[in-house]
Amino acid sequence: MKLFVFATGCAALMAGVLGKSNAQVNAAAQAAVPDWQRAAGGKMAFDVASVRLNPGPLEPSNFRLSPDDAYTNTGGLLNADYPLATYIEFAYKSQPTREQWQAMYAHLPKWVQTDNYEIHARTTEANPTKDQMRLMMQELLKERFGLVVHYETEDTPVLEMSLLKAPALGPKLRRHEDGPACDVMGTAPAGAETKDTDTFPAKCGGIEAVPRPNQMMMIGGRDTTLEMMAKSLAVGRLGRPVVDETGLTGKYDFILNWAPEPGTFRTGPGTPSQDSPQSDPQGPTFLEAVKEQLGLNLKPGKVPLTVLVIDRVERPSPN
Repeated sequence: MKLFVFATGCAALMAGVLGKSNAQVNAAAQAAVPDWQRAAGGKMAFDVASVRLNPGPLEPSNFRLSPDDAYTNTGGLLNADYPLATYIEFAYKSQPTREQWQAMYAHLPKWVQTDNYEIHARTTEANPTKDQMRLMMQELLKERFGLVVHYETEDTPVLEMSLLKAPALGPKLRRHEDGPACDVMGTAPAGAETKDTDTFPAKCGGIEAVPRPNQMMMIGGRDTTLEMMAKSLAVGRLGRPVVDETGLTGKYDFILNWAPEPGTFRTGPGTPSQDSPQSDPQGPTFLEAVKEQLGLNLKPGKVPLTVLVIDRVERPSPN
């Protein structure tokens, strides 16, 4: 599965940046550095790393490069095979809406989205966290791909997420401490056969979306913040990023089932496509499901959001 509003904003943002001094840009960028980067320790780098173009079949990665916190410690090793766009989103913990994603990459060469690069890297840390791996990936992308980015803050149309009937939660949203602990065996994704269980997804900290029978879709999360859950609601193709305005803290579990509009999703090999003529899923719309199952309301608003802007990339340097 796969955050940013600048349909016309990319050119405007870049023009604004070019009109500022380097000192002004650097000061603004430092002020906009997300809290998670500071908490993870700031600048970090892999001890050894190799990068090569892989024109063949994708190699399996040793952990998911997802924006959530689900993570299997690999002893400081990273093996991955993705386009540069995926590495950028992993490194900066970004989860764009479809519209933001398109605007984010519109001015960049197509290979950024299409060409797969195999990366094998090793850290000096025996047990780095997922966020520390992100910091090391940031440094690798700067060194090998010449990646230059900066942060911009601008007033952005959003959907503000709030409780429908505070303090009540919906039937499919609960505080994590009220459900199975993280050491309880989870239910791994299994395509259309995945069931609506108390332990989906398998790993705590994770948020995953999978197809369900009868053209339905399901997204679920365990031991996650409502801020992260709000970002994951981009899967509903709502046209705006969702921001958490519930005021609730702590960790939560949730499951959401909905009937996507035809043409929204392909459900994968061996299952009907959502854009097939006979597709007619029966069930709640995404917004109806958010209200009925999670007890949440999404109201249009406008708030200042800090977004990542990509200034420059280039083909990777030789190993």
